[in-house]
Amino acid sequence: MQFIDEAKIRIEAGKGGDGVIAWRREKYVPKGGPDGGNGGHGGDVYFEADPQFSTLLDFRYKREHKAEDGNKGEGSNCTGRSGEDLVLHLPVGTIAREIGTGNVLADLTEPHQRILLAHGGKGGLGNAEFKSSTNQAPRKQTNGKPGEAFDLELELKLLADIALVGFPNAGKSTLISRVSAARPKIADYPFTTLVPNLGIVRAPEEHKSFVMADIPGLIEGASEGKGLGLQFLRHIERSRVLLFLLDGASSEQDPKAAFKILKDELKHYDPLLLKKPSVIVITKADAMPEEDIEKLSRSTIDKRKPLVISAVTGYNVDVLIRKLWSLLTAEKNAT
Repeated sequence: MQFIDEAKIRIEAGKGGDGVIAWRREKYVPKGGPDGGNGGHGGDVYFEADPQFSTLLDFRYKREHKAEDGNKGEGSNCTGRSGEDLVLHLPVGTIAREIGTGNVLADLTEPHQRILLAHGGKGGLGNAEFKSSTNQAPRKQTNGKPGEAFDLELELKLLADIALVGFPNAGKSTLISRVSAARPKIADYPFTTLVPNLGIVRAPEEHKSFVMADIPGLIEGASEGKGLGLQFLRHIERSRVLLFLLDGASSEQDPKAAFKILKDELKHYDPLLLKKPSVIVITKADAMPEEDIEKLSRSTIDKRKPLVISAVTGYNVDVLIRKLWSLLTAEKNAT
């Protein structure tokens, strides 16, 4: 399925039905009087967060979404049927902003969360509503009101517990395929990951798990629009813990320099990202001499000791999972 995380749509609630002018006519009732009913209300438009959806693809190709109009009133004081509500199912993590004002009208952060976006129009009044002691035969009715309408910009920000942050070919896809059932494309050239991938990782505690997101690789200048980074940096915003992956076998860039670039890119995009709990990992121990592994394990990056792993052989992967789970539980308890 094609991953789409932006779309522009128009939603419109239903119009209220018109009231009617009608008269009571029965065989043995000489003075029937007015009995025109009111119009039904227009249908509302709701957004609902659906865990079964992971992309905004459907909204890229269908942009007009309208709830049903209310029916007009009928004689015998019968109110018209109200229009059916329209419920649009979107992925968890979707934000809806009004185009023009930028106001956030919906932020779907919880599964099955439902938000009323547009109210349907009220039904018009039939002539029975205007009967009075001074006006026994009103010939007046009102039309239904139009429903609310909005032009919206949808933006999907994936909700994940752990976000993998690293340069292309840092081993992010290999790691997520090792610890979960996710199967992203893996190759020995950069930018094999073109869309975010989510994987469910089994936690050390029984019957517990957490979500890990493989974000397409960043490059220097990503926060200024270079490479693919800027397009997908939004998906890091809602993660609870950042996992920095640094290539220990690269001859082009040492881990300390790589971490500084990654940190600067996140800072330029949103300084609050650096306030998230994080873990620094050096990958590809399987492609490094033993002395380099020991040297990197004793080194410090950002005043912390990195964890050296190999997603290929599984070296220290269990240690990493326990460390991530400990951070997640601590972060959850703090909130």
